[in-house]
This record gives sequence, C-alpha cells and structure tokens, in this order.
Amino acid sequence: MGLFDNMKARLGPAKDKVSDLARQHGGKVSQGLDKAAKAVDERTKHKYSDKIQAGTGKAKDAMDRLAQKDEHPDGTPGARPNPPAPPQGPPPAS
Repeated sequence: MGLFDNMKARLGPAKDKVSDLARQHGGKVSQGLDKAAKAVDERTKHKYSDKIQAGTGKAKDAMDRLAQKDEHPDGTPGARPNPPAPPQGPPPAS
C-alpha cells in the first residue's frame, strides 16, 4: 500500500463526516457566507463586489457538491451505486 492509498484510507471517515455536516447545516453555512460577504463588501466600500460574489458563489457550489455527494440520483440519501465495471478481456474482433 502506497502513501497515497494510506492517506485516502485515513481521510475517508473525515470526508464522510464533512458530507454529513454539509447536508445537515448547509442552510446555516450558506447564510453565514452571505453575511460574511456582505460585511466584507461594505468594509471595502463595494470596490471588490464582483470578486466577493464570485468567491461566495464558488464556496456555495463546493458546499452543495459536498452535501449531495452521497445521494442517489433520485435524491435519497446513501452511497451512490458503483458504475458498471469495464468489460474484461480483449475487445471483440470486427
């Protein structure tokens, strides 16, 4: 087992916990991001409004991806099914 595999195995439970927290508290985090963005925008006298909005949008998108990572396509919670394995063996002759 390589170093990368070892780290992935150790970080797996933390990743699951973060996804659970994102699902449970996504609304509160989103409100907090909006509040922080508004405060920063006011302090900078709206000089960086476009950059602040872009950063807030990216943070919310990342949060949404975390929250939806462990859902089925129909929206029910739980691990997504694994994609089908590629066919084994040589390709068929034409």
